Formats: sequence, structure tokens, C-alpha cells
Amino acid sequence: MKRIVTIQDISCLGKCSLTVALPVISAMGIECSIIPTAVLSTHTMFKNFTFLDLTDEINPIKEHWLSEKFEFDAIYTGYLGSTRQLEIVSEFIDSFKTKKNTVFIDPVMADNGKLYPGFTTDFVKNMAKLIKKADIIVPNMTETSFLLNTEYKSSGYSAEYVKDLLKKLCDLGAKKAAITGVSFNKGELGVMCYDSEKDSYYTYMHKKIDTSFHGTGDIFSSCAIGAIVDGYTEEEALSLAADFTLKCIETTVNSKDHVSYGVEFEDCIPYLIKRLSAE
Repeated sequence: MKRIVTIQDISCLGKCSLTVALPVISAMGIECSIIPTAVLSTHTMFKNFTFLDLTDEINPIKEHWLSEKFEFDAIYTGYLGSTRQLEIVSEFIDSFKTKKNTVFIDPVMADNGKLYPGFTTDFVKNMAKLIKKADIIVPNMTETSFLLNTEYKSSGYSAEYVKDLLKKLCDLGAKKAAITGVSFNKGELGVMCYDSEKDSYYTYMHKKIDTSFHGTGDIFSSCAIGAIVDGYTEEEALSLAADFTLKCIETTVNSKDHVSYGVEFEDCIPYLIKRLSAE
């Protein structure tokens, strides 16, 4: 059985980070190993959440795994809460990277033109160092603007503009870059990626739903890396991940009992399994 290790926080309630990655990757028929970087009672849209920093546990876990000679088909990072964690995760990648596995980095740190609370320009600089070790990165438009120190544009940009951003992201060191949440026409949203080794682009668009939920980026990334490990090309994996994320959002907005803090991805796992079986 294929094995992915994902390194990110766990919000005990909230449908994001590890509580998304673990069930989605497992449903795709892949063993999901985890390194929780912190434990939160809920994600950060709630007030008065509890927080336990697990930074000091990462290296002992790494050393134990090395002693057991564990190997991984992919290393997938999500939300990392500090510059120190970035440095430790960089060392983790060095320890477990092989010629055959994939390093997939979702540089979770910003959205809607702003950094998340607690993040600084120093964190951004260190994230740029980490993505040098990635086979593929999947920033959104805001994260892209911070990584490249360019103006954030929420709309009104062209495909050529995004292509230029993608090339610059790969100039930072990643082999492939995919920017999520891009839109060139009203009513559409999607992902555009660039393969620096092939000097080729790929764009996938679907309809835009005018709403937002926590955790959809985690759903996208978990599905994408799962599909890559399952043998899909990056283009096929990103398209599947976009479709699955859209399905989760549609299902949620059409549910009269849906909660505000996350999407009903659980109801959509049969859809994902059916897609995997059919393709």
C-alpha cells in the first residue's frame, strides 16, 4: 500500500487540516501517516480556542521513524505555525526525500490579500526557502503575491499574468507550481499550473460558487496529492481535486442543516471513490 506522511496541525473540531487530510487520503486507498504540529480545540474562526504547540515532538518522531527505516511515497505539508517549524520540516524532508517520492507543499499562510494572524514577512521568507525542496507547490493568489513580493490582485488579471507568476514561483526552486483560486472570466474559478521541466502550462476551470468555507484548501491539497500518489498526472490530479472540492461546496450549500465552520466533505467521499474507480 502507498503511504503519504502529512505534516500540519489538527483542529479537534472544524473540518480542516489533519481532520480533512486523514479521511480523504485514507478513502483514496492510501495509508496516511501524520505528524501533528499543534493541537487546537477548534480552528481559528472560533473565539477562545485552545492551542498546544507540538513543535518539540517533530524531531523525536522523525528519529524514531528513521530507526524503523520507514519510507513514504509523498511528503505533504500544510499549515505550519512558526519559522522554527519550517526549519524542522525542512530537515524532515532532507531525511526522507528519495528519487521516487513527491514533496508536495501547500504554503498555507494567507488569503484575501492578507497574511493569517501571527504570520510575518520573516515567515514568508522562510516559506520561500522551504518550497525550494518541493516537487509541487499549490499557493493561492494571496500566498503567491507574498512569496514573490508582488501586488495582490483579486481580479482583472490575464492568463499571461498568471503564467508569469507561475514561472517566478518555479524560479524559487519548486519543479512545478499550481496557483489555486484563479479566475479569468466572471462565474468561473480554477487552477493553473506550470511544469518547469517541460515548460508547459495547464489550466482547469469550473463554475464559481460565491461563498467560502474553512478547510476547502485542505480538501483540494489532500485529494491532489492522493491522486498523484495513485498514479495520476499532476494535471489529472489537480482537475480531480478541483472537482471534488467543488462537489463538497455544492453539497454543503444545498444542505439545509450545514454548519458555518466547514464543508460536508464526508457526504462526498462516495463521489470521490466512484471517480477513482471509473478513471
